[in-house]
Amino acid sequence: MFKNGAKNKQEEPKSAIETLRDIIAPSAVEVGSNYIKIGSKYAKTMFVFTYPKYLTVNWLAPLINMDQPLDISFFIHPYPTEKVMRDLLKQLTTVSAEMMEREEKGLVRDPVLEAAYQNIEDLRDKLQTAEEKMFKFGLYITIYGDSPRKLDQLENELRAILESRMVYIKPALYQQKEGFTSTLPIGYDELLIHNELNTSPLSSTFPFVSFDLTSDKGILYGINRHNSSLILFDRFSLENANSVIFAKSGSGKSYFTKLEVLRCMMMGVDVIVIDPENEYQFLAETVGGSFFKISLTSEHHINPFDVPITGEDESSSDVLRNTIINLTALLRVMLGDMTPEEESVLDSAITETYLSRDITQDRRDISDITPPLMTDLKTILSSMEGGESLSIRLQRYTEGIYSGFLNQYTNVNLDNQLVVFNIRDMEEQLRPVAMFIVLNYIWTEVRKNLKKRMLVVDEAWWMMQHDDSAAFLFSIAKRARKYYLGLTTITQDVGDFIASPYGKPIVTNSSIQLLLRQSPASIDVVQSTFNLTDEEKFLLLESTVGEGLFFAGNKHVAIKIIASYTEDQIITSDPEQLLRIEKAKEELLQTNELPKSSLNRDGQNPEIQIQQGTDIEEESDDTA
Repeated sequence: MFKNGAKNKQEEPKSAIETLRDIIAPSAVEVGSNYIKIGSKYAKTMFVFTYPKYLTVNWLAPLINMDQPLDISFFIHPYPTEKVMRDLLKQLTTVSAEMMEREEKGLVRDPVLEAAYQNIEDLRDKLQTAEEKMFKFGLYITIYGDSPRKLDQLENELRAILESRMVYIKPALYQQKEGFTSTLPIGYDELLIHNELNTSPLSSTFPFVSFDLTSDKGILYGINRHNSSLILFDRFSLENANSVIFAKSGSGKSYFTKLEVLRCMMMGVDVIVIDPENEYQFLAETVGGSFFKISLTSEHHINPFDVPITGEDESSSDVLRNTIINLTALLRVMLGDMTPEEESVLDSAITETYLSRDITQDRRDISDITPPLMTDLKTILSSMEGGESLSIRLQRYTEGIYSGFLNQYTNVNLDNQLVVFNIRDMEEQLRPVAMFIVLNYIWTEVRKNLKKRMLVVDEAWWMMQHDDSAAFLFSIAKRARKYYLGLTTITQDVGDFIASPYGKPIVTNSSIQLLLRQSPASIDVVQSTFNLTDEEKFLLLESTVGEGLFFAGNKHVAIKIIASYTEDQIITSDPEQLLRIEKAKEELLQTNELPKSSLNRDGQNPEIQIQQGTDIEEESDDTA
């Protein structure tokens, strides 16, 4: 603009970029030899100057997951293959010459030289076939603190993490400005401190390896602790729907299982539970399920001689043969060790017992035939040569104190979406027998009609005490998929479970595994069984209640289990929480403030109760 022939000296407006820099720039920047001060914050940049011979996948994860603000920059510069080949040829010549010199002098071979020779040859082959490429790689890290002392503490912590993996760092002395600029998200590599890495070790630095287990269908299992995403999953979408849960007492394993049961029922899945500690009764009563007590004095009975209905794709001879095999295994658990002669006699006696009721391998339809009882087997044994001892040992199950348990016709059924078999009141020495019989009955009923079901075996280590019962559980795990069944195996005795020859096969035949807090005594067994890293091992030792590792197929994430207020009221088994619930009920009922029918489990009116999410920080697996 001109005025009176003179140019207006008013300044031109600043560009948008200059204005933005003015806005985000700190009030002052002080550059020191070992740190840089930006406003009131201190920053220090370090670089990696050496790596080990081998780098494991996800080695950078502990650094990424540090609870401190960090800036990390990767600079990857391609390196010409032809130049690398020339350099490797020179190295190979040098190593070969040194090896020949040692041989001429009569010295013993040097394993280090031989390994170097082999590594160079392997790398040359892979470069020649384009399987690998070479890069110059710069890794820079900037840490932040409120004081130089805080920076030194963070540097020592960072150094300890990386040096445990044979990765060594140094501060960028007298280059803090260049180092800070190199870690800004502007893509400038001003430090230019590089290491030569080929493709394989370079790929191990990729930091984003946490998986998402979120799908369009399934139920909510919990929160991904890596990235706070939801873990939504359908167990029936995997190659099998089996799962195993390992945790020490009080870690939340029963809480998690009841939560899964409740949510699976909402998706139309039928659930059957073997409950050794009476933890599922309130859940069954709440949802209108069936609850059967199995004990010596119970009115509920299961006849182990029941024969399943022959399916359209099965032969009657195979069905009866499998039934006899399972029954023989049960009797071995009941009667203890047998000689080969006794086993042969027992096998013949069982066949004769079925024959006495006109149940043969040629008969397909046995729906109108009443199956035999344990008394019938004892009668057959007592009349067979060599069966007298077995008959006497079987007597306590037919006429003695155990007769009320095993010598009765079946009067239970699975005609409900949730069926719970409670064996808490069964004598300890009979628990493996009771679990075997209940499992055998469930398996017999499952094979009758195809339906999406989930079978929960709590405290499964009881069955792992005997090879026959453990083998039966393993056979269910292998064959469950065919009948649309998902087997859930729960145990707190990891050592006893894995020590069984069938323990690890059950784990490998389960597509889903949940590991919650573990005890130091069993963590090494868990680590070797599930191939855990040291970080995952320490995570399981330090996890709080309801936290652990969730494996689904080839993926696994750190999980935190959460439940809504209403779900928590139905499934909690924490003794302290249950005592508070009962006390609240009593106080409200004594004051007549509310009618008894209007109280929910915690003694509050459900119509005015605010629904709110809850985790299981105070949850326990102990029985109330």
